[in-house]
Amino acid sequence: MQSFLPTKFFFGQTIKTQNAFYFPAGDGRIGFVDVRDIAAVAVQALTDDSQHTGKAYTITGQDALSYGQVAEILSNEVNKRISYVDISEEDSRRGMKQIGMEDWLIDAIMEFFSIVRAGHASQTTTEVKQITGRKPISFAQFAKDYAEFFK
Repeated sequence: MQSFLPTKFFFGQTIKTQNAFYFPAGDGRIGFVDVRDIAAVAVQALTDDSQHTGKAYTITGQDALSYGQVAEILSNEVNKRISYVDISEEDSRRGMKQIGMEDWLIDAIMEFFSIVRAGHASQTTTEVKQITGRKPISFAQFAKDYAEFFK
């Protein structure tokens, strides 16, 4: 989720300056996860190693959301219209190059978006709840908590 915050290479800069974000993801869905949930799972795994030794976890948010749904949630929580624009792969590559990304990183990001478009990132798990005892942070809660970064 924090990749939506304003930084040079992530989504938040255009959200802040253009009220939009641009990706070649179509209607693909992702189980976006908050880094605070990742940290909570890590704390449990590191402080109770007898239960977690040798295990690997797939940590996701509770809902698989499309970028269109993310734009709606951000719009509602930030009180300004934010749009998701589904752009071509070519335009996406060009834009990433213009902001100074290296080719290897662009290729990796484009591979990620092809996975998203194909529907392979839409799975969600219950591992945050199983390990921490609480539900993952929702995207709406993330948007509320970080609203000032999008204004």
